[in-house]
Amino acid sequence: MSSYFTDLAQQYIDGEWRPGTGSWDIIDFNPYDGEKLASITIATVDEVDDAYRAAERAQKAWGATNAYARRAVFEKALAVIDELEEEITEVIIAELGGTRLKAAFELHLVREFLRESVQLALRPEGKIIPSPVDGKENRLYRVPVGVVGVISPFNFPFLLSVKSVAPALALGNGVVLKPHQNTPIVGGSLVAKIFEEAGLPGGLLNVVITDIAEIGDAFIEHPVPKVISFTGSDKVGRHVATVCAANFKRSVLELGGNSALVVLEDADIDYAVDAAVFSRYVHQGQVCMAANRVLVDRSIEAEFTEKFVAKVRKLKVGDPRDPQTVIGPVINSSQADALSGVVQQAIAEGATALLHGSTTDNLVEPSVLTGVPSDSDLLRQEVFGPVVFLVPFDGEEEAVRIVNDTPYGLSGAVHTADIERGVNFAKQIDTGMFHVNDGTVHDEPLVPFGGEKHSGIGRLNGETTVDSFTTTKWISVQHGRSRFPF
Repeated sequence: MSSYFTDLAQQYIDGEWRPGTGSWDIIDFNPYDGEKLASITIATVDEVDDAYRAAERAQKAWGATNAYARRAVFEKALAVIDELEEEITEVIIAELGGTRLKAAFELHLVREFLRESVQLALRPEGKIIPSPVDGKENRLYRVPVGVVGVISPFNFPFLLSVKSVAPALALGNGVVLKPHQNTPIVGGSLVAKIFEEAGLPGGLLNVVITDIAEIGDAFIEHPVPKVISFTGSDKVGRHVATVCAANFKRSVLELGGNSALVVLEDADIDYAVDAAVFSRYVHQGQVCMAANRVLVDRSIEAEFTEKFVAKVRKLKVGDPRDPQTVIGPVINSSQADALSGVVQQAIAEGATALLHGSTTDNLVEPSVLTGVPSDSDLLRQEVFGPVVFLVPFDGEEEAVRIVNDTPYGLSGAVHTADIERGVNFAKQIDTGMFHVNDGTVHDEPLVPFGGEKHSGIGRLNGETTVDSFTTTKWISVQHGRSRFPF
């Protein structure tokens, strides 16, 4: 077992590693073999307060630091990740059940977002705005919000923590990070260790490993953070948004999805099969952008289905440490049981299982289902695992209707020989992102990322991150003399 799981099984508050003072422990398990990785005494409401107060104190000097000086921390963080790449890979495999392919994918994206954070420190720009008042100069400053609270999920915890933490810090804020209970090291302590070694001043980044059973809404209600960045389910996201609104906080919500990959009759079928298999089964399908539904024009349904099922059947399921493994375990037994329930429900409703994967502990083999009734709730909800629904359609109009018939609107893709036809199709879909002749799973540092409907509020990446983690301040200067009515 990596020493990371013993060395980092603590809270990180005000630049110090310390145990929590709660009355119970979070037990960190390897989802593949059930090995106990770490035992972490949870943080209490008092420690949440300590973390936020530390961030608030440290932020004052950090926000006033020259942006060029702030950049050096992120450049060093990149070097630290390079030095620790193999160790980080092993920790991702052990704690997440991620395959080596998935770990490499996540590390690549983390590096890309850190590189963008190097530039982000210099991105905020002020403005001089004309005034109708003689002698007046209106200055608009872009300033840090102060402190940002970040809540990250279990599926891509390293990336989705860094994706908010790094930009918030680069823009001059302090941060308190609460990782998911199933991934406290990769999503929390590891991030703190990297920034600590990169020379980030103590107190600016704090990590509290805890549970709402202990702290309730204290993390989002606390008066210090001005923005809460949450990635997770729409059910929890709705609650976060409600509490934030009641406490006059801004929320950035990256929530669930029910993406569709659409194959039109003129598509390159072999290429579309490759894109669809990746879009559904990357990281066991535990991806918010994953293609839950694969829609295929009825005229090519038979050929596509045969090739799709044949490719899925060959995916190696098993030990994520094996470089040949494509599908490792899902995160926990509750998730595995829920996925088995989805397949059973679909079959009970009249669907046909072209592949009916078995479940052994947390290993869930792929299932491919067709003939799910059009009014089934299964076609409208997020399925977080290696289960896919194949849905035939007759013509583009019906395809658009089916794709949009869900409360989610995150990502999607369409395959066609005519690029502009694909773009016109994409324009009709109610999502924040849509891709032509590609997969559904994409995230790039400069392009706004986010969803519509139940898939979230707000955007991250590039300029939208600046909007999320800074605020505007109007300072006017009267160079002459104003006239007052009394």
